[in-house]
Amino acid sequence: MKALVYTGPETLDYRDAPEPAPGNDPVVEVAHVGICGSDMHAWAGHDERRPAPLILGHEAAGVVVDGPGRGTRVTVNPLVTCGLCADCRAGRENLCAKRQIISMPPREGAFAERLTIPARNLIAIPDALPTEKAALTEPLACGWHAVRLGRTALHRPLGEARCLVFGGGAIGLGAALALKAQGVSEVHLAETNPARRTLLNRSADLKVFDPTADSGPQGVDLVIDGVGVAATRAAASAAVRPGGVILHIGLGSATNGLDVRRMTLQEITFIGTYTYSVADFNETAEAIADGRLGPLDWPEIRPLAEGARAFADIKAGRVAAPKIILHP
Repeated sequence: MKALVYTGPETLDYRDAPEPAPGNDPVVEVAHVGICGSDMHAWAGHDERRPAPLILGHEAAGVVVDGPGRGTRVTVNPLVTCGLCADCRAGRENLCAKRQIISMPPREGAFAERLTIPARNLIAIPDALPTEKAALTEPLACGWHAVRLGRTALHRPLGEARCLVFGGGAIGLGAALALKAQGVSEVHLAETNPARRTLLNRSADLKVFDPTADSGPQGVDLVIDGVGVAATRAAASAAVRPGGVILHIGLGSATNGLDVRRMTLQEITFIGTYTYSVADFNETAEAIADGRLGPLDWPEIRPLAEGARAFADIKAGRVAAPKIILHP
């Protein structure tokens, strides 16, 4: 089969790769697979968990072509967990100590024509749902999970909350759409890329602004940081009201930015959020299928064979779309 193989820093090779090893797990023919920020991080050589050579990619949808469920159109939950530990039994599968994710050894990723994954990780999708939209389930589930955690931590109904999201990429945008889908009427979205702001103003019912020119709303109830750098953490610390909640999804950098003194004196809740539970993933898939997350017409679709150029374009800032999706 053909695959896009990470072979070293900023190097991707579209080449022949071994077929997935036969076994008890279904074989999925990948129809569409998104480029994630973590893929970009690995491609840049900044993720020791993803050593070259490796097939990256974990935001996939396609059809089962062999094994259990053959012929079923599916979206792929890439997080493989044990299902037996206390966290898995409590519905917190994302905290499983034995968790694995495709695109990280020992599991190859989805920038390929085919992949294998346990049947329990496959969610059937309606025949009418395009696979390019189904492939958005994984990134959108991250925001759905964060909103669920925020709803639990708030001291008022989520529907009454004023909310602010940093980042107009798929993670931040997905979180903003999840807020809307779960009943929030006032959602502000901070995005520095002017081309992306134009696109988002056209395709999403959100209040989009440039944080480099406008400090944005202050005293908000809930902030979601979909970027995760010192500047956005500092802005989140300043914008949240006393007793409010900051949800931190982005993994842009590891240090600095939080105003810990203000958070302590004003009892601001900070929650780190990682991926999603099985329930979050399934609820997101349902919300995509029934249209609650909007038309989802903002990704850019490119051939997998041109994936190396897509990575370079994202790094260079030449991409307005919040997400590039590749098709083998």
